[in-house]
Amino acid sequence: MKDSHTNLQHQQRTGRVLAKLVVIVVGMFGFGFALVPIYDVFCDITGLNGKTGARTTYTAATVAVDQERTVTVQFTANNNAGMSWEFHPMVNQVEIHPGQLTEVKFYARNPSSVAMVAQAVPSVVPFIAADYLHKTECFCFTQQTLAGGAFVEMPVIFYLDPAIPAEVSKLTLSYTLFDVTTNFINAGSNLTAN
Repeated sequence: MKDSHTNLQHQQRTGRVLAKLVVIVVGMFGFGFALVPIYDVFCDITGLNGKTGARTTYTAATVAVDQERTVTVQFTANNNAGMSWEFHPMVNQVEIHPGQLTEVKFYARNPSSVAMVAQAVPSVVPFIAADYLHKTECFCFTQQTLAGGAFVEMPVIFYLDPAIPAEVSKLTLSYTLFDVTTNFINAGSNLTAN
């Protein structure tokens, strides 16, 4: 009798621990999907992490190129945990004059057998340079959908404001790629891939 009572208590404790673990796992999973919008809000409020702004326009007549100065722009790419895509810049760095419109491309390939949706989140280091990096076109402005096995070359067209501080001679434009397929499907969107 005592053994059955002990077994019952053990089973109840095990059930409670298991229920707590399930709640923690579900919470962590949900938090992982909330990171992109949380990151956006955090960067908007604080101005930290070199978050770059929205699309800008470029008119050669209004943006003077500073031929006397050269800035090195480096590119990096990272995948968030759980993102299986191959993702990298097609050039590691460029030397540009402030005010010079420049295009670089990033390569992405979906190695899975199913369509996936990705969202790239940019950042700039040093942080002060983020205010002077202006993108006229960027794959980070929209979500990218790729069929299983498909690949794409994604452009970033940008220029540095000629008013960029003189002490900034090098900056890094970095992208982190997030898998947002579940969010896309949960929003009721059709998954049509490139």
